[in-house]
Amino acid sequence: MKRFLKVSSVVIVILLSIAACKKKEEQPIPKAPMRSGPIMEAPAVAPGHETTGTKVTFQIVVPQDVKDTWSAVKLIVEDKKLNKTQEFIVNLGSELRIPDSNLRIKIGNFLPDFRMDGQIITSVSNMPNNPSVGVVIYEDGKQIFPEMGKEWGWLWARKELQAMHPFMHPKYGITLKEGVSKK
Repeated sequence: MKRFLKVSSVVIVILLSIAACKKKEEQPIPKAPMRSGPIMEAPAVAPGHETTGTKVTFQIVVPQDVKDTWSAVKLIVEDKKLNKTQEFIVNLGSELRIPDSNLRIKIGNFLPDFRMDGQIITSVSNMPNNPSVGVVIYEDGKQIFPEMGKEWGWLWARKELQAMHPFMHPKYGITLKEGVSKK
């Protein structure tokens, strides 16, 4: 009988311990109070952007196989007021003047698989896994994208990246559709 009581006591203690643990797990996690303003204290650094008054210089490295494969890009230009889009094929290293506007786009390097590692911007493959093109956009001769003092702004083909550093304009939207190979 003593043995039965000891075993029963041990079983009861174990069951109570398990029940106590479950109750602890089921308790709701208190939510942090909502705060207004930015979540991060310091902004993330983007290509060509400054941090704490020091200009960050990025080096763009285009692998030879990328240079040998790609000759142009397809851009989509949206007129937001007319709800109309146009597609343009623009050679790398050239410019596009958007018809019926005061916008001019200077086209830089196309990177089919964009990656930024520290201060190096490059393409890690020749496959269009993460297509991006460096651009400078002018309106009435004044640079409006990227911010003045920045060398290149980047347009992206992947929808989820288009909002990262978008070209913002009240009338026009400009995005990268894809790269065009030399064939």
